[in-house]
Amino acid sequence: MSAYRLTLPYERPPLQRRASGLALAVGVNVGLLVMLLTLGRFAPEAKGAGQALIVDLVSESHSASAPAKSEAAQKTAVHAETRPLPKPPPIVLPSKPIALPKAATAKSAPFLEMSSADMTASDLRNVAKGDSGSGGDSEVVGTGPNGEVLYAAEWARHPTDAELAGYLPRNAPDGYGLIACRTIPGDRVDDCIELDQEPHGSHLASAVRQAAWQFRVRPPRKNGVPLIGSWVRIEIDYERVESTKGL
Repeated sequence: MSAYRLTLPYERPPLQRRASGLALAVGVNVGLLVMLLTLGRFAPEAKGAGQALIVDLVSESHSASAPAKSEAAQKTAVHAETRPLPKPPPIVLPSKPIALPKAATAKSAPFLEMSSADMTASDLRNVAKGDSGSGGDSEVVGTGPNGEVLYAAEWARHPTDAELAGYLPRNAPDGYGLIACRTIPGDRVDDCIELDQEPHGSHLASAVRQAAWQFRVRPPRKNGVPLIGSWVRIEIDYERVESTKGL
């Protein structure tokens, strides 16, 4: 019975041994290459990713500027937090108390000092009696509109009927008009006011006041000195015969 035995490598011819070694090296290299190429195909898929397609529409310029803005905002916030708060200015109290303005007081009328004789003469009850005066002084007959001494008028020239008639009301009755005037230079009067009239409501005092710009009255005198600017009382009597008499 014949037996089969494998030929050992060292029993082969040299050429055959070289060819088998080369074939083995090439086979090993080819196997390694195939294994490397097919390694990525069998990589396990990531679980939970899903099949949805996510597209980012944010532009590159916006995505690049967003971090810059956020960094600038963070720097601003840090700068604002680290900036020290300004200290309030110190309160300085005045060394002296502030003086409040005085309340406005009503302006009082000037006070005129009068003697007992002037007080007696200024009494309205004594106006009719009058005061003859002495030493060339004018007669005191009362007080003026602001408490001034009122003297009796002394005519430098009596007014004429024509000067008075132009201011008489129509159908004027008999009576009189009484006014007070301030004397001015040139034997004239000004600032006349109505004092009294008879009968009442006859407008005779108004007629005298309107005609007074034509009057010629000397200023009162005291100790021989004319008192220009003093007040005088002027009375005009009216009668139906249209004759006038000045007192």
